[in-house]
Amino acid sequence: MSAALQPTPGAEAGFEPLTLGRLDALLAVEQSAYSHPWTRGNFIDAMAAGNQIQLLVAGGQLLGYFVAMHGVDEVHLLNITVAPQFQRQGWARVLLDALALWARGLGVQWIWLEVRASNHRARLIYETHGFQHVGLRKNYYPGTGAQREDAIVMSLQL
Repeated sequence: MSAALQPTPGAEAGFEPLTLGRLDALLAVEQSAYSHPWTRGNFIDAMAAGNQIQLLVAGGQLLGYFVAMHGVDEVHLLNITVAPQFQRQGWARVLLDALALWARGLGVQWIWLEVRASNHRARLIYETHGFQHVGLRKNYYPGTGAQREDAIVMSLQL
C-alpha cells in the first residue's frame, strides 16, 4: 500500500474532540465519503447539543470520526466515518471500540444505530463488531431524486 494511503509513518493515532478549527477538515471527509453528507449546520448543531464528537487523528491527518448522543440507558451513534483513503485498514473498528469504551464509561447498556439498507460493507463491519439487526425504518434516508432508502436499525448490548 502506498504511503499516501497510510497515516504519516511513525505517527501515533489518537482521539480529540471536534473543534470549530477542525470542522473544515471534517466536512471535507464527510463530503468525500457520502452521497448525502451532513452539513456544516448539522455538525454545529451536534456540537451545540453536547453530543460526543471525536476525531481519530494521526500525524495531523484526519482518519475518521464519530458523533454519538447519550440517552437514558443508551448511546445512539449518529454518524461514523472513515476517510475514504484510510478505509479497509481497521480504523472503523478503532472508532467502534472507542465508542463502546465511552458508552461503557457512561454506564449505558445499549448502543443503537441506523445504517442504509444498501450499505452492505458498513452492515458487515457492525455485525462483526457484535451489532444485531433489530428493526427497519422505512424510507428513512434520502435517496436519488424523490426516492428514499430504508434504514436497518442495529443495536449492541454492552
